Amino acid sequence: MPKISHKGQRMPASPIRKLTPFADKAKADGKKVYHLNIGQPDIETPAGMLDAVKHIDFKVWAYTPSEGTLAYRTKLTEYYNKLNYNITPNDILVTTGGSEAITIAMMTCLDAGDEVIIPEPFYANYNGFASQSDIVVKPILSFIENGFALPPISEFEKLITPKTKAIFICSPNNPTGYLYSKEELQALKELVLKYDLYLFSDEAYREFCYDGREFTSPMHLDGLEQNVIVLDTVSKRYSACGARLGCIITKNKAVWTAALKFAQARLSPGMVEQIAGAAAVDTPDSYFEAVNKEYTARRDTIVSALNKMEGVYCPNPGGAFYVVAKLPIDDADKFCQWMLEKFSLNNETVMMAPATGFYSTIGAGTNEVRMAYVLNNDDLKKAMTCINEALKVYPGRMEFEI
Repeated sequence: MPKISHKGQRMPASPIRKLTPFADKAKADGKKVYHLNIGQPDIETPAGMLDAVKHIDFKVWAYTPSEGTLAYRTKLTEYYNKLNYNITPNDILVTTGGSEAITIAMMTCLDAGDEVIIPEPFYANYNGFASQSDIVVKPILSFIENGFALPPISEFEKLITPKTKAIFICSPNNPTGYLYSKEELQALKELVLKYDLYLFSDEAYREFCYDGREFTSPMHLDGLEQNVIVLDTVSKRYSACGARLGCIITKNKAVWTAALKFAQARLSPGMVEQIAGAAAVDTPDSYFEAVNKEYTARRDTIVSALNKMEGVYCPNPGGAFYVVAKLPIDDADKFCQWMLEKFSLNNETVMMAPATGFYSTIGAGTNEVRMAYVLNNDDLKKAMTCINEALKVYPGRMEFEI
């Protein structure tokens, strides 16, 4: 029998989706499963975005330019310049989701064997994108005890080698919800300039900042114009995960030109998605104000409930819609599977993502789980009750200092 490639063998499975068969079996057995494992919001997509799709009147569903339509890129420029990014449509390359934005950026900026430093825990698919691109992820640990703040710059410097070409951040962060401060980004700026590195900035959760905290992008920092690559998506901002529409933003013309060649190889982003995306830019502020209020309430519900559980610690995130919680368990992968296979409360159970899949460091996150607070408050409360009762009877319960 022919063998699959080495790349295929080392491609990691998604920790977010790998337990799906167990969830499907639980549902087939009649259990209700509360899905806290995946960042699929239940918030309604803006009406203007859906109306734009409903009123499409083209007669030929044609290719679009590989860089995206000028109409959409012009509309996106309007959105970003309200945020003081000071860009033009020629600084934007439209992609098929944020995932493609990341893979194209990696392939454009790094050669096989080059290294990218990423604070962990990080979005699990970064490992997959790096594997596809034959580049090496050098993880740098952040810690739950200080809410997963940016590690000290001195720790970054320890990892820099002649192969280091980029630093990758996500703020607000998936999976931790941590929001990097302007001071933290200033410190990164100095490091990036010192070693002439790229700074990849995943900004999928830009709109979700809580308690009056302000979002800062590396695009707001003077002197990084040739180093910053912003990676974005409509998935979370407009609760439009299925639209598969993202973009790369860079003022580095050599990067943009090279990235376009990768975009040409996959032909073009979808026409319908770009029509919807252009309409989304006109979404009123009231939509985001309501969403922010709702997510703040959900965050408060889940963080409060978790920290009241014996042996559990969960930092209060400043953004996104995720938490990472430390649980009194022996193994997060076993616990999350056990919840689906062996446990139910009133015929209900919870699906979570083991945090081990968000670390590259072997052995890290073994007693942590990520939860997405994408359910309504009533369901969140039921899910928290379920987890609390499960922890009382889980056979692999452990006790840790908090």
